Amino acid sequence: MPFELGGKSVFVAGHRGMVGGALQRRLARENIRLLTAGRAELDLRDQAAVNRWFAAHRPQVVFMAAAKVGGIAANHALRGEFIYDNLVIATNVMHAAYVNRAEKLMFLGSSCIYPRLAAQPITEEALLTAPLEPTNEPYAIAKIAGIKLAEGYRRQYGVDFISVMPTNLYGPGDNYHPEHSHVVAALIRRFHEARLARAQSVVVWGTGTPRREFLYVDDLADACVFLIKGYSSDKPINIGTGEDITIAEFAAEVAITVGYGGAIELDPTRPDGTPRKLLDVSRLSQLGWRARTSLREGLRLAYEAFLREQEDLMLPAAAG
Repeated sequence: MPFELGGKSVFVAGHRGMVGGALQRRLARENIRLLTAGRAELDLRDQAAVNRWFAAHRPQVVFMAAAKVGGIAANHALRGEFIYDNLVIATNVMHAAYVNRAEKLMFLGSSCIYPRLAAQPITEEALLTAPLEPTNEPYAIAKIAGIKLAEGYRRQYGVDFISVMPTNLYGPGDNYHPEHSHVVAALIRRFHEARLARAQSVVVWGTGTPRREFLYVDDLADACVFLIKGYSSDKPINIGTGEDITIAEFAAEVAITVGYGGAIELDPTRPDGTPRKLLDVSRLSQLGWRARTSLREGLRLAYEAFLREQEDLMLPAAAG
């Protein structure tokens, strides 16, 4: 039976992140009472604080979008933080939701949970069938633990907890840190600064040959609301576009979007990560949902958002 979202109190954990912000924009179209809590009010790593907050607010629906995230460099440098923070966030929020009788919970995982050399496109059944990509293994293990926690609570306690696996995301609210950001944000910033500086070339990490799938974050939020209403299973479900592109081709698209006309140089001394990562989204497609935003349109929207966010990021003003 479809889950009725209207009239419910809905907690978006991690509302200040890129995914949390997109969820808020999408949920504004629903008749719900939105609950949020910033880190100053609620540290999701603090079990006692999480328990008190849930007991006081009693959310009926929970979107678990809170996580410590980053690109290859951040995953490598902050391995302890990535596994600890993500493990305790998942454990604290999910257990508090169960104890305080939340009606439905969605745990947002990541496509990095799948084996490094999984058959392409990657089906949900590939989980735990082979070794992970070493560069983000701590994050992936924490996310796998969250998936299994939701599955375990569902099977033992009969709660309606589900897990979704988004592909690589981009859009408003992304992290543009020069070392710790994901590839889309990193390239948008790099090409933007190169255009302002009239640089003759821009260096892109790796060989440029890995293939990646990219999903505009507002499409993800729409899929999450679609699934919270219409999906109930202990099996995780992939969310993506079903299309991929090489990093070299993607860098060229970002350059076009930003208006950078210089050369693009590849740095093969930097890690590539997984050779290919394309999700099989047939299960989601059969339910009736498909991504609507093309890559070129999504990059245009993401760059516009980047320019709006520049003052907060303390980046140079955009040139005309």
